[in-house]
Amino acid sequence: MEMLFAALGGAILGLGARYLIPARETHGVLFVPAIGLVTASVVWAALTWLGWSFDGGWIWVVSLAAAGLASVAVALALPRQRRVYDENLLATLSKA
Repeated sequence: MEMLFAALGGAILGLGARYLIPARETHGVLFVPAIGLVTASVVWAALTWLGWSFDGGWIWVVSLAAAGLASVAVALALPRQRRVYDENLLATLSKA
């Protein structure tokens, strides 16, 4: 049950990153929140497999921090990559 709350927290952090970082028109509405959700879930599962207690505070801090950092990193990197890809595609299609 706690993993569900951690996943929800990661999705909320991703949603915050989506709306706080500019250039959100370059990706889908649920892409960055999904990155947060998946990151929080994977980190939570990995830490429980390593023996961290699910009711401890550090597992929450590490899981949610990783989700927030991954969401911000994707929200910052994706617009640059999308613009480069779109420019290359336009140049390719304009030659044809």
